[in-house]
Amino acid sequence: MTSRFLAHGGTLPGVLERAPRTALSLLDDGTRLTYKELLDAARTIANALTSAGIGEDETVGVRLPNGGDWAIAAYGILCAGARVVPINTRYTDSEAADIITRSGCRLVITEKAAATPPPPALLGPPAPSKPTASFEPLAVFEAAAVPEVWSVSELLASGGGGAETDRRMRGLHPGRISHVQYTSGATGLPKGVLLRHGGLVETTRGWVANTGLRGGDRYPVVAPFAHIGGHKTGLLACAVAGATALPQPVLDPKALARTVAEHGVTVLQGPPALFQALLAEPDMPVGRVRVAVTGAAVVPPALVHRLREQLGIPHVFTGYGLTEASGVCTMTRWDDPVAAVAETSGKPVPGVEVRLAAADGPGEILVRGPGLMAGYLDDPEATAAAFTDGWLRTGDLGEWDGEGRLRVVDRLKDLLIVGGLNVSPAEVEHVLTGHPGVGAAAVVGVPHERLGEVPAAFVVGDAGAEELVAYCAERLAGFKVPRTLWHVAELPLNGAGKVDKPRLRREAGRRSSGTVPNPRP
Repeated sequence: MTSRFLAHGGTLPGVLERAPRTALSLLDDGTRLTYKELLDAARTIANALTSAGIGEDETVGVRLPNGGDWAIAAYGILCAGARVVPINTRYTDSEAADIITRSGCRLVITEKAAATPPPPALLGPPAPSKPTASFEPLAVFEAAAVPEVWSVSELLASGGGGAETDRRMRGLHPGRISHVQYTSGATGLPKGVLLRHGGLVETTRGWVANTGLRGGDRYPVVAPFAHIGGHKTGLLACAVAGATALPQPVLDPKALARTVAEHGVTVLQGPPALFQALLAEPDMPVGRVRVAVTGAAVVPPALVHRLREQLGIPHVFTGYGLTEASGVCTMTRWDDPVAAVAETSGKPVPGVEVRLAAADGPGEILVRGPGLMAGYLDDPEATAAAFTDGWLRTGDLGEWDGEGRLRVVDRLKDLLIVGGLNVSPAEVEHVLTGHPGVGAAAVVGVPHERLGEVPAAFVVGDAGAEELVAYCAERLAGFKVPRTLWHVAELPLNGAGKVDKPRLRREAGRRSSGTVPNPRP
C-alpha cells in the first residue's frame, strides 16, 4: 500500500504532513488554520516558487511578523526543497539587506510586495529601478543584488503546477539543509548557521517529550518566528505535538494575559522577564497554564516559586541551547526541585551529549548530537574553529552540579541577552566607532527590570549621547541600541592589552548617571 505521505517523517514538511489534519494549527486575530489547511497553503506557495524558477537548496528570505503568513511562507519554501532565511522584522533595512545579500536570496516573502510584480515565470534579477515597497530605500542593496519581493497573498494567487512540488517533497531527507539561521557571534558579524531538517525535528521531539506538550494544548509563541525559539520550539513543536500555536506579534504582557484568559492557554515559553511581568498583571488567570518554559538568563528561585504558587503552574522548566545545536541541549525535568530549576539548566536531552573542556571546575561547554549545524555559510574557517573532534564548542562556560545538571557560569562569547534575544557587543561597538565623533567604544550589559539586561556603552570621543543613540537607531534593531551611554577619557585595558570588560561591568553597576532614553524601545 502506498503511503499518503510524500516527505520523510524526519523533515519539516514530513512533520506537517503527519500532524492531525483537522486539529487547529494556528490561531490569531486574522487566521484560523487546521494542519490540513496549513499544508495545502504551503504546497500552493511551493508550487508558485517552483514555477517561478526557485531551485532546490536555493535560499528564500522571510521577513514577516509572527502570524499565519510566516508559517505558510516558511513551510512553502521547505516543501519546494529550498532553504528558509528568517529575517527579524525589527532589523533595519540595512541589517536585513546584509543578510539577504550574504545568503544569496533573490526572492523575499514579506508583507507588502511591489505594486505590479511580474508573473512568476518571469522571475529573475530585477532592474535596479524596480520599486519594492517593503524595502525602503533600495539604496541598501547593491544594484545587482536587489531581491524580488512577494507577499504570501500574491504567491497563493499565482499558484502553479504541483507535480514538481511532489517530486521535491519526496526527495527531502533529514540531512538536507532547511534553514540559514543568522545569529550574532563574538566578532559582531552575524553568521549564517546551516541547520538540517533532521536536527531540528529530532531535537524538537525531545523538547516536546520533556515538556509534555500535547494535542489540544494552546501555546502562545512570543519569540519572533525569525528566531529559532519561535519557528522551532514554537511552530515546529506544535506540529510535532498536534498542538495549536497562538502567534504573538509583539511581547505585550497585558495582551498575553488576556490571551491566556480568553483562549484557554496551557503552555507558555519566554524569558524570565516575561514571566516577571505576567506575575504583575492583575488579569493573568490562575490555574490555567500547565507548563512554563524559561531560560536564556538568570532565573531567580523566587520566580519559580511564584509561578507555581501564585499562578498555579505545576511544571516549570529551564534549559540551555544555542542556534548552532538546533536549540535545546539540556533541560530540567518535571520532578526537579525548585533550586535545580532556578540554578541549573538541567541534564542533556535524549540524543545529546554534553561535556566540559576542563576536567575539574568550570570549563567550556562542548556539545555533540543530531542537532549540530552543518557549518557556517561560506565561512569554512569559522566552521573549523567551532568544532573540536566532532564536538561543538559553544563558547559558554559551565560546570556540573552534584546530580549531573549543567550550570552555565558565563558566556565566553560575551553575548548580551535582551528579552531573550541575543545582542553582540562587538556589533554595537562596530556601529558606535563608525561615528566620526567616537574614538573607541565598549558595550556591556546592565540589569533591566523587564528585559533582563540591556546594552550600555562606554564611549571615548566628543559625540553627544543623544546623537549617538539616534545614530545607532538608524543602523541597529531597537533591542541592540544602547539604553545608557557614558563618556570616558579612555577604556581600561587588561594585561593582554584588551579592553577589560569585567572591570567595565563593575563600573557600569556603580554608575547611575548619563542614562539616555532609547527612542526605539
